[in-house]
Amino acid sequence: MEDKLLIKIAMEAREKAYTPYSKFKVGAAVYTKSGKIFTGCNIESASYTPTICAERVAISKCISEGYYDIEKIAIIGSEKDISHPCGVCRQFMVEFGKDMKVICAKNIDTYKVYTLAELLPNSFGPESLI
Repeated sequence: MEDKLLIKIAMEAREKAYTPYSKFKVGAAVYTKSGKIFTGCNIESASYTPTICAERVAISKCISEGYYDIEKIAIIGSEKDISHPCGVCRQFMVEFGKDMKVICAKNIDTYKVYTLAELLPNSFGPESLI
């Protein structure tokens, strides 16, 4: 799947975000190696701590449907600048592969592509427990 198409899908997911407090909407789209797509948006809570990021929503949907073969994820937030995943999301993502491609976008034409290993070097992952 082309990166720009995955960004477009993440943009559509962003529109569903529930952000009454921050007003900062984020959308994410996960693409699996088996060709499945899962989307997510951030969902805020008045008590803040239970708030969940778009990346973790999309990945949780993917995993809950039995797909563990994540190839890449596109993330889009503000149209003012490129949005990157927070530290918690990076740690959550490393569970499913340091080679995961992470597409961080401002819009469909302005984006950067990283591997998860680049965004979270020296991470603590499943191999750390062996």
